[in-house]
Amino acid sequence: MDSEQGLQNIGFGYRPRAVYATDPAASRGRLVAEPESPTRTPFQRDRDRIIHSTAFRRLKHKTQVFIAHEGDHYRTRLTHSIEVAQIARALARALCCDEDLAEAIALVHDFGHTPFGHTGEDALDERMARWGGFDHNAQSLRIVTELESRYAEFDGLNLSWETLEGLVKHNGPLTNAEGEGLEGPVPQPILDYVARHDLELARFAGIEAQCAAIADDIAYNAHDIDDGLRSGLLTLEMLEEVGLPGTILAEVARRYPDLDPVRRGHELMRRQITAMVEDVIVASRERLRALQPANADAIHDAGCTIVAFSQRMAAAEKELKRFLYANLYRHEAVVAVRAHADRIVKDLFDAYFASPREMPEGWREGLDAVDDAEKARLVADFLSGMTDTYAVKEHRRLFDQTPELS
Repeated sequence: MDSEQGLQNIGFGYRPRAVYATDPAASRGRLVAEPESPTRTPFQRDRDRIIHSTAFRRLKHKTQVFIAHEGDHYRTRLTHSIEVAQIARALARALCCDEDLAEAIALVHDFGHTPFGHTGEDALDERMARWGGFDHNAQSLRIVTELESRYAEFDGLNLSWETLEGLVKHNGPLTNAEGEGLEGPVPQPILDYVARHDLELARFAGIEAQCAAIADDIAYNAHDIDDGLRSGLLTLEMLEEVGLPGTILAEVARRYPDLDPVRRGHELMRRQITAMVEDVIVASRERLRALQPANADAIHDAGCTIVAFSQRMAAAEKELKRFLYANLYRHEAVVAVRAHADRIVKDLFDAYFASPREMPEGWREGLDAVDDAEKARLVADFLSGMTDTYAVKEHRRLFDQTPELS
């Protein structure tokens, strides 16, 4: 390679990939055309825009399982997203696909989450039921295509087609070939965007989005255990009775019989992540060998998810999820806090909907002239973007009594 060619390629991620990988050089582009970067692939550029966005910073103070002020060391949406991105990159590297695209999808996948985690989403969905409901995945799309206000020439982040497709479909197709929703009606914000920029809702997403999706499962299965142990709602003795963690803890006990409980918990977490990642790599390679995909389109048209657990690990993971739902997510202490969070979100929605002038400048202008459906959607946009701390602060401003989230 001569020096001129070396300078032309500096900073690029156009290294060799598998034939089934998504090729950044063949990206379908952006809704608003832009000149290409001389130093970054389209997917590297997407990742950078995601990291520099306001929505990404807000994840720092949004709940994963435990309300943020319950302890400084619990996961937030931000730390969870970073952990998902690390696992997604590892999977993409092992499967010889585009690491930057997998990372971008992992980092953006939780942008649409409300304050207080799934409790906030359920509360907002209930309040929005008359106007199509609320879905955090659809809200993520709204944020990156409309709500972020950073650039002179367009709203949103103007991400590439591949990143948006992965964001919307990382958990699988949304419709059948006839356009009917596979799990009920497709959220209207997704349909509205697809009318302008077809994301092919009936096809599977690319292999990088599939890496991000399974990385999400791997991360929260392990890290919710860690947070559960830290909170005292879970114990190592309880986990010894569950298949996968029980097997790992038995091995740790054999190798380190005098290890303290805190380090035993960390050994469990890291070994569980390793076991799940290695299982996905082996099982996915087997599926790729059987499919023999000649190009990236073959992944989109495979009719099934390629990047997934083996049958054995999938069964172990389902058992672990059942345990976590029964003993952590539905624990009476967690449920009690969620009831308070539910009230805060519903109270705020009702207050802003009844009196839009209570929202800050930039949100309230013109709302008196729109119909209820549009007003409700804009209130949901504002409310869903809040951090936990800001939601509590707003509730204290608007109401005489605010539930204590502890």
